[in-house]
Amino acid sequence: MKLKTLKKKIRRLETRLLEGPKKLAKLKGKLAGLVKANAAKAKRKSTARAAATRKKTGSSAAKSEVKAAGAKRPAARKKVKRKLNLSPERREQLAAAMRARWAAKRAAEATPPDSSANHDFTIGQVPQSP
Repeated sequence: MKLKTLKKKIRRLETRLLEGPKKLAKLKGKLAGLVKANAAKAKRKSTARAAATRKKTGSSAAKSEVKAAGAKRPAARKKVKRKLNLSPERREQLAAAMRARWAAKRAAEATPPDSSANHDFTIGQVPQSP
């Protein structure tokens, strides 16, 4: 039984109290047990999470102290790359555009930059930009 439903039942029983205190006491006991179990579960989860982070960081104590002091939250997850829903024609069109872009980039890298700048200078001279 969930915490919310137990609270609701207790509230209803308290309003009509004609049913007898026995059922009310039983439900209140269940509620107390559930609250205690939830607290124990939360403690167990936090302990397991701490152990997992300790295991992940490694055996050096200095690193774990620095990380514990610096970053309190774990790093965000890496975004999952979405698959595009493209028609085969559109996919081919985009592929052709990318190939053209890559070819232009390769051509730009292959040609040397402008050789008009004067690169003849000695150690004492500072080159002047055009």
